[in-house]
Amino acid sequence: MNNPNNPNNPKTPSPQTTQNTPTPPHTFLPRHGHYRNLRVYKVTEIIYDITYYFTHKFLSRGDRTVDQMIQAARSGKQNIAEGNQAAATSSETEIKLTNVAKASLEELLDDYEDYIRVRNLEQWGKSHPRYDKMRQYARSDKFHNEYALQIQHMNDEEISNLCITLIHQAISMLHNLITTMQNRFVTEGGIKERMHQARTGYRQKQDSRLTELEQTLLNTQQQLAQAQTEAEYWKSAYENIKKELLPQPSF
Repeated sequence: MNNPNNPNNPKTPSPQTTQNTPTPPHTFLPRHGHYRNLRVYKVTEIIYDITYYFTHKFLSRGDRTVDQMIQAARSGKQNIAEGNQAAATSSETEIKLTNVAKASLEELLDDYEDYIRVRNLEQWGKSHPRYDKMRQYARSDKFHNEYALQIQHMNDEEISNLCITLIHQAISMLHNLITTMQNRFVTEGGIKERMHQARTGYRQKQDSRLTELEQTLLNTQQQLAQAQTEAEYWKSAYENIKKELLPQPSF
């Protein structure tokens, strides 16, 4: 005899686990990866770090440009984070904040280009001998791991051109990201549409299940009526046979 307390014995499902319960609707809130895993966020975080270092090292204390550049760099980073977090409940807010991040980086790009121009420094174009090497280095994992140390050995022209390159990369990624968001909104709709679809789908499933149960009940009632009719028939037949077989009284 099986011992119910023996952990090796298979457990009998409890009545609660075998009951038919309505299947809950699928979530209408989209799942998004954490913003810190986005490559564009990692790049904007580096841009912020380098900008903070750059402004405090090469700009004068009290210069309004210091706060402007730091705030623009911070806005580029923070609005990506806030947009990603808002994505679960508002596609419109996600797109809006991501676009704000892009605009902030474009503002920061102007500041770096202005810094180079007014100080008669050189902005590295495609023909510059260090241009391609710098772009490749800025994309590498090695740079992402060691940028904090490397910028300490760079002058203002080198850091400015490095940040310009990083900003162009980030703006390009944000442009692609916004396009993806817009396409997703067109094909999947916003939160209100997903809520309506989820609710409608759930009610349709429940209505279909109710119709199925009603048909099952009707079939069962018909089978029961047929069984009752057959039972009456066999009861009557039994009575007739009993009358024929049993001896009749002689008086």
